[in-house]
Amino acid sequence: MRVISRRRLREFWVSPLGHGAEQSLRAWYQEAQQSTWKGPFDIKAEYPTASILKNGRVVFNIGGNKYRLVTAIRYDLGIVFIRFVGSHAQYDRINAQEV
Repeated sequence: MRVISRRRLREFWVSPLGHGAEQSLRAWYQEAQQSTWKGPFDIKAEYPTASILKNGRVVFNIGGNKYRLVTAIRYDLGIVFIRFVGSHAQYDRINAQEV
């Protein structure tokens, strides 16, 4: 999969709120790049705790559920768009379908 964009992940892990998230986000990024997800079932097989939402949205639990990563996935194009990365508390204040 092509992940757009790593910069958004990096911006979070260098921020004060993302302290401690770097290793987990780097690991997720590498795994996502090496994956060939064809649909939500492929993601659930690899990430059983991921939440599958409507319209290709997927929420990944990062760092033992301390952080959340919201993506929009175009399975047909093999592209993962990073829509949100933040702490669990920040995630609770957003609408994952609209970010």
